[in-house]
Amino acid sequence: MKELTKSQLALYNGQDKEEVYVAYKGDIYDVSSSRLWKNGKHYEHWAGQDLTDELPEAPHTEKVFERFQKIGKVKK
Repeated sequence: MKELTKSQLALYNGQDKEEVYVAYKGDIYDVSSSRLWKNGKHYEHWAGQDLTDELPEAPHTEKVFERFQKIGKVKK
């Protein structure tokens, strides 16, 4: 499993690298395969960052992360 700082995670924003990652509750998920994250944006949410605080505003629950592979942790 990878361990990335928030600065390193930010590079996986769909623009700088081929892989697209998001974090939730300290876990990092690879959302590269999702058409909803194409180009690193999903509605008003941006890839390469922790979405924990944004999830309450989403029309879905944290179960959405079960669709994606957990690839690491955000380093504190």
